Parts: sequence; C-alpha cells; structure tokens
Amino acid sequence: MKKFLLSFVTMAVVLTGCGGGGSEPTSSEPASEPQNDAEPITEEEVTLDSSVEIDFWHAMSGGHEESLQAIVEEFNANSEFITVKAVNQGSYDDLQQKIMAAAKAKGLPAISQVTTNVVPEYIANDFITSLDSYMNHETYGMTEEEITDIVDIFKESSTWDGTMYSIPFSKSTRILYYNSGMLEEHSLDVPKTWEDIRTIAETVTKDGVVGMGFENSFEMEFESILRQMGGEYVDEAGLEAKFASEKGIAALQLIKEMVDEGIARTAGEDGYMSNPFGRGDVAMYIGSSAGIPHVRGAAEGNIEWSATVLPTYNGVAATPFAGNDIVMYNQSSEEEQLAAWEFMKYLISTDVTAQWAQESGYLPVRYSAMELDSYRAFIEEFPEHGAGEQQFDAGYFSARVAGGNAVRNIILEELENIMLDRKTVEEGLQFAEDQANDALKK
Repeated sequence: MKKFLLSFVTMAVVLTGCGGGGSEPTSSEPASEPQNDAEPITEEEVTLDSSVEIDFWHAMSGGHEESLQAIVEEFNANSEFITVKAVNQGSYDDLQQKIMAAAKAKGLPAISQVTTNVVPEYIANDFITSLDSYMNHETYGMTEEEITDIVDIFKESSTWDGTMYSIPFSKSTRILYYNSGMLEEHSLDVPKTWEDIRTIAETVTKDGVVGMGFENSFEMEFESILRQMGGEYVDEAGLEAKFASEKGIAALQLIKEMVDEGIARTAGEDGYMSNPFGRGDVAMYIGSSAGIPHVRGAAEGNIEWSATVLPTYNGVAATPFAGNDIVMYNQSSEEEQLAAWEFMKYLISTDVTAQWAQESGYLPVRYSAMELDSYRAFIEEFPEHGAGEQQFDAGYFSARVAGGNAVRNIILEELENIMLDRKTVEEGLQFAEDQANDALKK
C-alpha cells in the first residue's frame, strides 16, 4: 500500500478549517519595539459618527469566500458608518507571512483571520489587541448571557492566561465519514470504536476497495488516539513534547498496522481523502467537518454516505477542535478598532454563525445558533452536519505554543519516515520529540 503514502511534508498544506500548520513562525522575541499605536477601548466614549473603512484579511477561497463576502456585504449594507473590505491573502501560509511582514512595516489591517496556533507569536510580538475591554464595555460589549452563549471549547481556545485575544469564527472538528450503502450491503453497523473500524475495514477491503482512510497529514488522528489512550501530546504549560511515550507508540502503531495490512490507506496522490471516498474506493475516513461540501461534491451520483462522531478507544472519546479565529491588531486608530469590534460581534451573532455553518460546513460558535428552528431543520435534512456538535463534551484543542508550527512540521516529516519504514515507530517518535523540544526551547 506504499503507493498511497505520498510525502507528508509536501502534501501537508493547511486544510481550510483544520487549523493545523501554516508557515513556520518567527522567533517569539518582539519584532521591534511594542507597536501599540491605539489603546484598547475604555469606558470613556469612543463614537462612530463618521465613515470608517477597515480591512479584513482572510484565507477563504471558492464557495467559502463567496459566502464570507455575502456576510460582509450584508453587514456593510446595514451599517451607517462602517465599511468592511474583505481581502483574500491566499493560503493560511500566505496570510501568516503577510501578517508578520505587515506587522514589521506597521501596515496591518484592522482585523484578520488566523489559526489559533500563531496567536502566541502575535502576543509576544505585541501587535494584537486584547478583546476583554471590548467584550465587557458597557456600551459596545456583549452581555453575560451572550458571552456564555459562545461554545465553551471555542471560548477556551481563544483565551490565553485568562485574556481573550481572539473570537472563534470558522471552527471545525474531525468526524468520521462512512459509505452507508457499503455498510448496509455488508450488514455492518456504523462504527463506534476503533475495534469496529478494524472489523469493518477487514470485511470490506477487497476488489479495489480499502476499508479505512486517513488524510496525508494525519497527526490529528495520532494525537486523538493518544489522548484516548490516556497519553499527552504536548504540554502547553510546560512547553514540552511528550508524544514518544509508550502510549504514543501504541497510538501510532494502531494506524500503521492497518496501513501495513492493506486495510487502510492515506490520500496519497489524490491529495485529499474526499476524492477516493467519493468515488467509492474507500469505505470510511476521518477528516475535517469543514470538508463536508467537498465530500458532497465528490460523492454526488456515486455513493450514499453520511458522517458520525469519532471512534472511541476503550470507551474514551477525545475529539480535536480546530479551525480559525478573528484577531484585532493594535496599529489602527481607536475608531477603526471599535468598527472592527462591531464587525467581529456581527460575525459571531446567532443568525450569522448559523448561516455560515450551513453554507461552509464549519460549526456554529454559539449555542443559541444550534437551537434555531432553521438550523435544526437543516440538520434534520443533512444529518452529517450534526456530527460535530455531538462531540463538544469530548473536545480538546492542541497546545497553542510559540514554535507550534515548527513542531508540526517535525512531526509530519517523522510520520513520513515511519510510514515508509525508514524508521521504526519508536525511532521516529523519539527523534521527533527531541527535535520538537529543541524547537520549543528557542
């Protein structure tokens, strides 16, 4: 099955909504002297009584960009003074590089989309604004009820040392896609455990069909299984990688053994697993919930399919939540920052986050959005979209540390070496852990 194991390093682009990866961050040392040109809002009134235009940098493309642009246009049409200009900056790698360059040149936009793993770099370089003073402002803030309405796991992932530096926006989780027609043909139930996954994969793998699939960059699945086994991946507080433990070895062996036996495969030259899954070449695979529109397009006219929660290990569930947030930069004027905050609130309003979830495949970031009659009707019609919200109680987010992208690249390279038998699981993970800890100390 090695023909499917295309280089993880070259294929490990940042998936829209997966939130892992991106360009390697710069040193956590400040890029220059602190650049806080405008203080966060205070109770002293800042008013918007004249036209203000702000730039919003993002990395959405295709249908996602079209949906986002429609939201921006709706906001602009209903705002008396604020005009938001959405600017596509390419991939997440491109966006990250342009943000770092703009920070040094003091040319940052008012706000941008970011993956949460880069926020520690921005805090260290002192060019983003804490949102606490905005959220709690008497006039422009959010009520306690509104703040509580933000999904807990998302709110937690947007908070550093008790301070909220971002708001959740395009949030996703991993879900299990499955070929319902194939399972029915073999009288198989929807899998609930990793043991079920193996049994189904062994049963259906034949005649060009492979039972289980993984994306080329499957480090999120590795971490999920490791956590289900009771292990630790990276200690955020202690800045220490710990994935080369006995449990880490067992977690990766679970994946590698299925691939070696031919009952599982990676996306390989297909790029993303939605393509072979949609063709009917793979019976199941784990991927981002934000990939639902892609799966739907690939599967149309080919297979019957659905999605469910991730399989458990010995009854333990652990589900990664990723995606991206919105941050505000401190190089804008007070009026521009206030305008940015008003737009940020709009992005996570109940109706808008529900609309965005239905059109994009991302998850609503407000509990109230999931209770809307229109959203419940949507889930009833498209139940695959409901798998993500069923996993909130089992949710976690990967350690958000300075050097996190470097650690991810190290892990991806060693996963490739392990899967191609250049190194044993033990050798590859120990090397990756040692290199990761060196990177975390810089």
